[in-house]
Amino acid sequence: MITANDLKTKGIACLEESLSTQPEVVITVRGKESFVVMKMAHYRYLREMELEAAFYEAQQDVAAGRFSKNSIEEHVNELFGE
Repeated sequence: MITANDLKTKGIACLEESLSTQPEVVITVRGKESFVVMKMAHYRYLREMELEAAFYEAQQDVAAGRFSKNSIEEHVNELFGE
C-alpha cells in the first residue's frame, strides 16, 4: 500500500517501485483504501477477462433460451412495463 502523502512526496517513482514486485498497488487516503493503480498490461488483461466472462454468460443465456428476438423498442417496453 502507498499513502497519498507518499505519492505526493515521492511521485511516480513510488508507484514504479511498488509495481515492480506486485501487479497492483492500493493508495490510501487518510488511512482508507481509496484507489488502485496497476500497469496497463495488467489492466488490459483484467478487461479481457471481464469481456470473456460476459461473452460466456451471453452464450449460456442463448443456450438456455434466455434471449429475445424483439425490436429494441419492444424490448425496452417489455423491460419497463410500458
